[in-house]
Amino acid sequence: MESRQDELRRDLDAAVQTRKELGAEYESEIVDSFLARIDARMDARTAPRPAAPADRDRDRDRDRRQGRGTRFTLSVVSLVMGVPLTAIASESAGVTGLIVCWAGIVGVNVSAGLADTRRERQAARSARSEWS
Repeated sequence: MESRQDELRRDLDAAVQTRKELGAEYESEIVDSFLARIDARMDARTAPRPAAPADRDRDRDRDRRQGRGTRFTLSVVSLVMGVPLTAIASESAGVTGLIVCWAGIVGVNVSAGLADTRRERQAARSARSEWS
């Protein structure tokens, strides 16, 4: 932190000395140059840095936990909704309605599971390519 302030102070002193040497007619260019250097430093400090391997691993673990939570929620909702849907489907269309109802519930859960698996494989592939 000290070195940044010292560096900034040196740049400001250099700008003031340059203004004294060149005169008032170059003042706007000197100020613009000084402000451009400050902007460049601010951009460098606020620019997003690439994630460290530990950060990527932590993010990947968090994503896995969230994925498990989502899968659990979907399975619970499927079972809870399955009870009234089973009653409605079997009352309305008999065994055929019951089969269609549960085929839909199973289809939703299978497709969600396949999407999670695909996402995990893609993440693993991208992690391997980062290290290659």
